[in-house]
Amino acid sequence: MMKAATYVSAGVLELTEKEKPHVIKPTDAVVRMVKSTICGTDLHILGGDVPACKPGTTLGHEAIGIVEEVGDAVNNFKVGDKVIVSCVTACNTCYYCKNQLPSHCEDGGWILGHLIEGTQAEYIHIPHADGSLYHAPESVSDEALVMLSDILPTSYEIGVQPSHVKPGDTVCIVGAGPIGLAALLTVQFYSPSRIIMVDLSESRLEASKEFGATDTVLSTTTEEVKAKIDELTGGRGVDIVFECVGYPATFDICQKVVSIGGHISNVGVHGKPVEFDLQDLWIKNITLSTGLVNANTTEMLLEVLKSGKIDATKLVTHHFKLSEIQEAYKVFKAAEENHTLKVIIENDLS
Repeated sequence: MMKAATYVSAGVLELTEKEKPHVIKPTDAVVRMVKSTICGTDLHILGGDVPACKPGTTLGHEAIGIVEEVGDAVNNFKVGDKVIVSCVTACNTCYYCKNQLPSHCEDGGWILGHLIEGTQAEYIHIPHADGSLYHAPESVSDEALVMLSDILPTSYEIGVQPSHVKPGDTVCIVGAGPIGLAALLTVQFYSPSRIIMVDLSESRLEASKEFGATDTVLSTTTEEVKAKIDELTGGRGVDIVFECVGYPATFDICQKVVSIGGHISNVGVHGKPVEFDLQDLWIKNITLSTGLVNANTTEMLLEVLKSGKIDATKLVTHHFKLSEIQEAYKVFKAAEENHTLKVIIENDLS
């Protein structure tokens, strides 16, 4: 048996006892969790906002660990390997995987901690291990490696890449939470001239300056934010704006501050409809992109971490043991009060 952080019902998380997973199919692996983390999506699930995730499910879709068992058809990993667990499960053979969209894999996608048992447990069952795990080098810290499970690929693939940001561009990131700060780190690969962070939290705006933001705007009303950004950009607006929150109000800020010929990258997870001002935007030659992370840049981003070009450990502010998972959720949920960015959950039980 093992312990697992279990979504019991809306608002209720418990560390429950479950049967330790084992290999079911030849392509499976079982990984002993070493370190995991909590995502904003986990909070949405815990709040009852994701009906597809059923009560009784182990939460979490990010981790690093040690391979405990592999199926006969697993070719790239063996028992004892240290691995990064991707938030996306990829079979590598279906239509979507072959078309570089493993987030929509016909036998995978985002299923960990959503449709199947997740990573916030002593042991993790990994379907399609060859397409869903990455070798973890000893030269990169564990905490930085955990950031490769989700937030760095998500910010880069859904925010930065589709925006076609260029050296000298003006960038605005709406939302200075973990995903917004990850976008702030990865957009600097392309040397924008100005990076403006917008958030409700004074502490997160202060943190963003340490990550490379050139300007910060405290989010009040959309009109006040637009006026401040117009002041910073000479009334032109921003070339690139990333929506990294997932609320109608934050999306509205994005469509109000984007420049003629600009790009809106929607990274946030939206649970409600937004108003899209097409009557104003159609004439501005803007582009809007959105999507779900495919994790096909994980190995490239790993090379960046190995080179020391960015320090992903700066995203981590709190540390907990797996036995303290309920307290970890409380601290992560009260992010403003606790000045929380990402938390690290260490397996102290096995």
